[in-house]
Amino acid sequence: MKNIKKVIGLLGLSIVLLFHAFLNASEECVTSQWGPDDEIGNANLISPMSVLKASKLIKTGKTYSLGIVIDKDTPAYPPRSMSLQVVQPTQQFGNLSLPNSTYNDDIFQGWFGIGSQIDGLGHIGNPNAIFYNCLDGKEFSQITGLTKLGIEKIPPIVSRGIVIDIAGYLGVKFLEKGRVFNLDQVKAAVKSKNIEIQKGDVVLFHTGWTDAKFKSNPDEWGSGAPGIDPEVAEYLADIGVIAVGADTWSLDAVPPKIETEPYPGHLILLQKNGIYILETMNTGPLVRDNVKEFLFVLGQAKVRGAVQMIINPVAIR
Repeated sequence: MKNIKKVIGLLGLSIVLLFHAFLNASEECVTSQWGPDDEIGNANLISPMSVLKASKLIKTGKTYSLGIVIDKDTPAYPPRSMSLQVVQPTQQFGNLSLPNSTYNDDIFQGWFGIGSQIDGLGHIGNPNAIFYNCLDGKEFSQITGLTKLGIEKIPPIVSRGIVIDIAGYLGVKFLEKGRVFNLDQVKAAVKSKNIEIQKGDVVLFHTGWTDAKFKSNPDEWGSGAPGIDPEVAEYLADIGVIAVGADTWSLDAVPPKIETEPYPGHLILLQKNGIYILETMNTGPLVRDNVKEFLFVLGQAKVRGAVQMIINPVAIR
């Protein structure tokens, strides 16, 4: 009898160990499809041929600024903030630094992750501090800047862009903060506009949140946002898009659908799939002009080792 109990106990222990081994294996990092040394993720999909193809989307030449104007009062993810000081160096008390002119300079003090921004692949890691392409955070995250996955590594992003009017499809002016829109709704919204999401696209969602709240109630705008369901992020990753963005500061829903799992889309897109995130995109003008697809152009400031960057992408229809 004792031997039987001992065998049963060993079997139970084996099952537990196997189960834990399975869980650990399922959480193992998978090396990028672009190779173990890759640092730019799905930006590898950009090529001269893809750019030429995307350029054919230009029909009118009209341009749209996708960035918003920011200042010291712009709400941002705590504790982010910014301040600007304009100075006239070496011109005090009427001195002229140059014999034929005067000039202003500016000093910026702040965070790059404020307002319209791109999240680089070095932004989000899993709970074990493993980032895109299995890079260990403690090996490349220095206080002076990232030694890998820095924002300067991102090449110019020139590609087909599409805007998905999820608010319009759901028949509302804007989605309330915390509201999650799911994959079926995204697919239906895309189908209603007779377009399709393609590999190499930049996909932007219009929730109406920024149009409705950014100027009229900035505190509320910064207190939360509607966002994508994790299955939407997985779906876009399976297609192979380059970047995903929205007219919200978070892309994910805030407050989150599951309290203990905030910003799930960030982890899926950035850490697991090498797909960039574009936040606070000014999609309203595109939707009002009934624009569905366009040429997307972005060349971010190349600050070595930066994690994020303030941006102003351009959409050209």
